[in-house]
Amino acid sequence: MSDVLKVPTMAEFMAQGKQPEVLFWVGCAGSFDDRAKKITKAFVKLLHKAEVDFAVLGAEESCTGDPAKRAGNEFLFQMQAVTNIEVLNAYEVKKIVTACPHCFNTLKNEYPSLGGDYQVMHHTQFLKSLLDEGRLTIEGGKFTGKRITFHDPCYLGRANDVYEAPRDLIKKLDAELVEMKNCRKKGLCCGAGGAQMFKDAEPGNKEVNIERTEQAMETKPQIIAAGCPFCNTMMTDGVKNKAEGQIEVMDVAELIANANDL
Repeated sequence: MSDVLKVPTMAEFMAQGKQPEVLFWVGCAGSFDDRAKKITKAFVKLLHKAEVDFAVLGAEESCTGDPAKRAGNEFLFQMQAVTNIEVLNAYEVKKIVTACPHCFNTLKNEYPSLGGDYQVMHHTQFLKSLLDEGRLTIEGGKFTGKRITFHDPCYLGRANDVYEAPRDLIKKLDAELVEMKNCRKKGLCCGAGGAQMFKDAEPGNKEVNIERTEQAMETKPQIIAAGCPFCNTMMTDGVKNKAEGQIEVMDVAELIANANDL
């Protein structure tokens, strides 16, 4: 299975005079955070299973600038964005897929005005398209009949109106999808957005991620599904605080990869 996690770079494709079907934008969390790396690996395994011709930028990928922009440093954001756009345009990238809604939103909505115009998809949208095209099959496996609730990431749901793709994928696992009282357009933030992930909490009587975890627990789930590495971290911390060992927090890509024993 050593070849399963072969991850080619755009530079390698360019050297062969070829262009991949899609560029996988890994993101900072997916590259450096130990928990998020597992999401990256799961998604790469699914890309291989569906025989998708993909590449990454590798060391040429830099932060999209999302945290800088949300924290109010527009100058730093534009510096980071323009650097990335120069690299992407040099490789003539047309289509990007990413497992991070923050990268997804920034690349899709904020890069065009700076000269970076690409077709950008969240990994759940891309996996759904592979499913629809018959390139990927999903089996329930160990998740058949499991109670799963999906937490809508802010930058995927309310910011970009992507609600159905992750849910469609979860349903394909023959799992029981249970909804929180605050879902879809009324979804509640996990507490990490807007660069909050990188600062201490402000005074209050409850952490946002604890409030959201309690809402998830009301559905009595066995698994909380996420579609964002930041949400995954915040919900995992919430579960540790409220119900450690009782509920798993998993990305949608991990659910599908595990169900298919990849």
